[in-house]
Parts: sequence; C-alpha cells; structure tokens
Amino acid sequence: MIYVDSSVILAQLLAEDRFPDPSFWSHGPLVSSRLVEYEVWNRVHSRGLTGSHGDDVRSLLGRLALLELAPPVLARALEPFPTPIRTLDSLHLASIEFLRSVGQRPSLATYDRRLGDAAIALNVPLAPL
Repeated sequence: MIYVDSSVILAQLLAEDRFPDPSFWSHGPLVSSRLVEYEVWNRVHSRGLTGSHGDDVRSLLGRLALLELAPPVLARALEPFPTPIRTLDSLHLASIEFLRSVGQRPSLATYDRRLGDAAIALNVPLAPL
C-alpha cells in the first residue's frame, strides 16, 4: 500500500521537473486522505487550470482510495510529532498512523522533503519515485 501525498499528484498534473514514472499509477493499492482532493483542486483552481486539467485531476484522484478525516485521525493530528511539521502534513501523517493502527503497512510517496523527513522519524518507509 502506498500513501500518496499531493506533491506527487501535482507533479504529475503540472509536468514539473520531477514526476513519477507512469508505472507508479498502476501500483496498488494507492491511498490518501480526503484532504488531498482539496489540496489538488485548490492548486489547480488557483492557477486557472480547471478547464484544461480538470479531467486529469478527476482521473488521478479516481485511482486513490480516500480516507476520511475521521475523529481518530483528527485526534492524532493534535498530538506532537517527532519533528516540526505543518498543519496539513500532520493530517497526512495522522492518516498514515491510522492505517498502521488497523494493521496496514503503508509507505509514503512524496516529493515534500519535510513531510518525508517526518515520515522517516515515524518509521514510515518512503516509496521509490
């Protein structure tokens, strides 16, 4: 199971300098927090790319199983983490920890160095990109 951060989806959508190999999207299962939907659409809307990229956004998000921001996830995000992190990153990490609490062993796919460092501090492996 690979937990996909918004940085990976946005890199794919916006053809940034780095983006995952096309085979990445056929790995399975791919999962993320419902939060990723808001992060991605917000960025696409803010760049005025809704018309040109909307179908691609829906397609990529459709490949993910989305976790809701349920009370246990939100409660964990309020607790301290081993490294300083940003608010949205705390929600992603709390989602990963929720998956681990129910017996899953997700790795994290991210291009965000701070999020990756925080995941490593929690013993979450990083998925190769």
